Amino acid sequence: MTKHSPAVIHMLAGVTASGKSKFSLQLAEEMNAVILSCDSIAVYQGMDIGSAKPGKDAQSKVPHYGIDLVDVESVFSVADYKDYAAKVIEELSRQEISVLVTGGSGFYLQSFISPVVDEVEVTEEVKNQVEQVYLKENLRGMLAELKRLNPQGLGELDILNPRRVMRGLERCIASGKTILELKKDFEGLPLPFPKSDKKIIWLDRGNEDLEKRIADRTEIMLSNGLLEETENLVARGIERNSPASNSVGYRECIACLNGELNREQLPDAINYSTRRLVAKQRKWFRKHLGMESRIILGKENEISDPKKWNWARCT
Repeated sequence: MTKHSPAVIHMLAGVTASGKSKFSLQLAEEMNAVILSCDSIAVYQGMDIGSAKPGKDAQSKVPHYGIDLVDVESVFSVADYKDYAAKVIEELSRQEISVLVTGGSGFYLQSFISPVVDEVEVTEEVKNQVEQVYLKENLRGMLAELKRLNPQGLGELDILNPRRVMRGLERCIASGKTILELKKDFEGLPLPFPKSDKKIIWLDRGNEDLEKRIADRTEIMLSNGLLEETENLVARGIERNSPASNSVGYRECIACLNGELNREQLPDAINYSTRRLVAKQRKWFRKHLGMESRIILGKENEISDPKKWNWARCT
């Protein structure tokens, strides 16, 4: 919990290619605010084109936080982002500077609204122990051990997801508690920024409009050197960072560089992955942010003046 909290934290979310960057700049200038990026890829140095990272012109107009935080081979987790964002907001609040949180990474956005990580400390020894189980016995072995430690059941844990099972097993071993006990502890964690009123809008567009914008976005990124940027990132170790190397655009470019896709197939592959990402974003926004905070942009119903937008309160 921060010692200094702003009265209001405004958050501008939105699906990929909806126009967040344009409107975030306009809003920040009107609010006399700085921008805190809420993008899980923009945190990495060198991942500029594929993340549509704000350029020098945008950063000269409005100060940006939350970008270029770590080298591409270093994994930056939601826990890292939560701690970073809390420090930034506390310091800016101390200086009485307004903040506009902007991005489309749902888990990062959630860190402003509700707890996202538990307080279990998992040592390297425990991680190695669980990894050995996975290497020797695969998902079945991890699941068997997890069930042994949880005779009362695994609750809603996705038992078909190796990462979720691995994470659950690590935390059970590290804490000495069951999944259900850990869930109860997690639900009792304090809310982030409890003294701040959190207001949000998420931007969307009609499918036809958005598909065209996605295709245009991909074409611009590739013409601006996305494939060459990815080649440079591979040399810097991006493939050692699974979240970064598997992000939309970079994953397809890596496949192209490895000969798994040809250059002609690349745009369609990126467009397809981007549309799938948008579907996931919409699902997350609807569930966690609600429909009252949604604004549909488009040629016929463009609300070009953000002053007319109705901010929804996060609860």
